Amino acid sequence: METMSTFLGLWDQYMFIGSVVCIITGVLILLYHEYRVLQIKDLKEKYDYVNQHEIQYFWYAVIAFIAAAAVYANTIMTSKILNDGMRWFYVRMFITACFGIIAYFIFSSLVRIYYPSFLERRLTKLRNTPRTSPDGNTMRKLTKSEEDHHLESEMITTGEIHTIDYDVWIDDKSGFTKVEKYPAYQHAEECSECGYYTLKIDQEEIEQAPTTNEEGILLTHYECSY
Repeated sequence: METMSTFLGLWDQYMFIGSVVCIITGVLILLYHEYRVLQIKDLKEKYDYVNQHEIQYFWYAVIAFIAAAAVYANTIMTSKILNDGMRWFYVRMFITACFGIIAYFIFSSLVRIYYPSFLERRLTKLRNTPRTSPDGNTMRKLTKSEEDHHLESEMITTGEIHTIDYDVWIDDKSGFTKVEKYPAYQHAEECSECGYYTLKIDQEEIEQAPTTNEEGILLTHYECSY
């Protein structure tokens, strides 16, 4: 009995330390991501980094927090194990492992379904934040009718036969312009069926190529991951 009590005491201590380590790891993952974002000065580069990596880092942090909960759960009801035998020690391990796996799949779905809406709001803010020219002047984002004058013919053609959007920023004082490219397939849109930001471009088909006299026809196929 004394040997079991010593073992369980050490076990609970290590499990508590392990849960704290997992929590700290999760927090550090989130802080590291935000630090990387803050290090990027160019707003377009920051936009691309957030778009490519934010959900990934957020999911890693969630896994760390799930692990912390599962590990800490292995310290619960130690008194019952002391009173009723070691079989409850293995029962506790099995139950916590099952709940950990269930939590993994539940939060995986939640991150995949709900988090993109928060991400899109952040991306929209980054995309529309006024740029600063090399001269230190605040730049103005051109409207769709204005930007064609500042795009090369290849860009306009690419935008017609592929789902690509261009933002053009101009410094009205110096005339400096900056063109930013945004491929639509990288972004999730709100699905009209489920209401979540889970709708992405699956493939594109050129029904009719554009000519100098006629616009082309592009068929875009969307798929909802939900």
